[in-house]
Amino acid sequence: MMKNEDNLVGLIPRASAAAARVGLDWFLLALISMIVLAYLWPELGVDRGAVSLGDVANYGVSVIFFFYGLRLSPEKLKVGLSNWRLHLVVQLSTFIFFPMLILPLYTLFRDTPQELLWLGVFYLAALPSTVSSSVVMVSIAGGNIPGAIFNASISSLMGIFITPLWMGLFLTTSAEGFDMGSVMGKLVLQVLLPVVLGIVLHRYWGAFAERHKGRLRVFDQVIILLIVFTSFSESFARKMFSGYSITDIVILGAAMIGLFFLMYGIIYGITKLLGFNRENQITAIFCGSKKSLVHGTVMSKVLFPGGNMVGIILLPIMIYHALQLLAASIIAQAEARRKVVD
Repeated sequence: MMKNEDNLVGLIPRASAAAARVGLDWFLLALISMIVLAYLWPELGVDRGAVSLGDVANYGVSVIFFFYGLRLSPEKLKVGLSNWRLHLVVQLSTFIFFPMLILPLYTLFRDTPQELLWLGVFYLAALPSTVSSSVVMVSIAGGNIPGAIFNASISSLMGIFITPLWMGLFLTTSAEGFDMGSVMGKLVLQVLLPVVLGIVLHRYWGAFAERHKGRLRVFDQVIILLIVFTSFSESFARKMFSGYSITDIVILGAAMIGLFFLMYGIIYGITKLLGFNRENQITAIFCGSKKSLVHGTVMSKVLFPGGNMVGIILLPIMIYHALQLLAASIIAQAEARRKVVD
C-alpha cells in the first residue's frame, strides 16, 4: 500500500513537469476554469455590490504595473540601448508588422457576426510583447538574454501608448463610447503613473521586488484570472457569444497559430537579410512574435469600459497565449539541442 501511495505522489510532479515542457501549467488550466465558471455562474462576475470582483480587478491593475516598474532597473535599460538594430526589428515587428497583417482583413469582416472577433485579433496584434516568457524562451534557446530583457521591458512601456492609438482607429465610433482623451487619462492614472512611481522607488524597493518576483507573478495571475472571469461573465450574461459556433472558435485557433508562424517566418527572414548572429536572431524571433496576455487583460479594463464585449475581445489573445507558449517552447528546446550539437 505504501509503495502505491509513493507512486501516486510521485506521479503529480512528473505530470506537472511533462505539462510544463509543452507550455501547459496551472495558469492555463485556471484560465479555462474561469471561462467555464463565468458560463455557469455569470451573476457573480457582474454583481455590482459595495465591493465587486470588477472593482478588485481595477485596483489590481495599478498594483501590477507598480510592481512592474519597481523591478525595472534604469541602469540596465541604459546599457541595453547600444544594440539598436535588434531593438528596431523587435519593436517594428511588435507594433507595426503585426497590426499591418491584420488591418487589411477588416473589409472582409466588417458588418458581419465575426467583426468583434476580428477586433479581438487586431487588439492582440496591437499589444506589446510579453516579458517573462520571452526571456525564458530566449534563455532556453541560447539567445541574447540582456537583449530580450531590454526589448520586452521597452515594449511593455511603449504599449501603454501605442496600443490605445491603434485601437482608436476602430473604437472611436463604437457602442462602447471610446474617447481617446478619457482613455489616455485613465491609462496615465491606472498604468503609467504606477509604473513611473515604481521606477522612481526601484533604488529603495527594487531588491525586495526581485526577491519576491515569484509571489508577485502569482498576484499578477490572480488579477488576470479575476479580469477574465468578470469579462466573460459580462459577455455570457448579455449573450454576446450566441452568434458564434464551435467551428468559429476552431477556425480562430487555427488562425492564431498561423499568425504566430507567419510572424516567426517574417522576423526570421528579416534577421537573415540583416546578417544577425544566432543569439540576436533568436532574441528577435521570440520577442517579436509573442504577445502579452498580462497587458491584454489589464488594458482591456481601460480600453473597453462597457465590459459586455470584453470576453470576445480577449478570446483571441487567450488562445494565442496558449498556442504561443506551446509552439515557442518546442522551438526553444529544438534550438537548445541544435546548439549542443553545433
